[in-house]
Amino acid sequence: MLPPLPAAAMATATLPLGLLPSKTLALSTLPSARRSLSVTSFVPRRWRLRAAAEEAPEAVEVEFVEPEAEEEPAVPAPVEAQLAAAGAGKDADIFAVVMIGSRQYIVMPGRYIYTQRLKGANVNDQIILNKVLLVSTRDKAYIGMPVVTNAAVHAVVEEQGRDDKVIVYKYKKKKKYQRKLGHRQPNTRLRITGISGYEEYPADPILDPAAA
Repeated sequence: MLPPLPAAAMATATLPLGLLPSKTLALSTLPSARRSLSVTSFVPRRWRLRAAAEEAPEAVEVEFVEPEAEEEPAVPAPVEAQLAAAGAGKDADIFAVVMIGSRQYIVMPGRYIYTQRLKGANVNDQIILNKVLLVSTRDKAYIGMPVVTNAAVHAVVEEQGRDDKVIVYKYKKKKKYQRKLGHRQPNTRLRITGISGYEEYPADPILDPAAA
């Protein structure tokens, strides 16, 4: 068995906490070795940055060069303008309406048109368009039924390109379905060099509005 505790210890153990003597000691009652407290105060340091004196850089002459203006691609004139120019000028004495694929184009010598892609045609190839629906000169009109017999439009392939991009967007509400696609339609640029073979076809005279 354990030895019995002393009487002082037993008295201290049985006293309630409120009756126990205070154990707080003043700083003056502590030994001198413990009274010396080292208090360190934090003082922020201020740094001064002194830039070293550097030699001034030498002056550099800068020559400004204006950017060259980019040449904008030529755009074909509207149909009304082409019709108005057909009766004016030396190179605009004649024009024709030709069918390429399922579309009809007004063509004049010296001008160019954009058509749907011509398969098998390479750049600088010379082609002949035989589906001529109408040929008009300064004083006569050759109207085909449905085409002008033996008439031909001569052209040169200048470029095989593509049209501007078209955005195709698909969306279905309440289905979490959406698709965004881009499409560039292939095209061919043709330079019209001449119109021939229509002279023997029956022509209708063009009446002068001023004379009437």
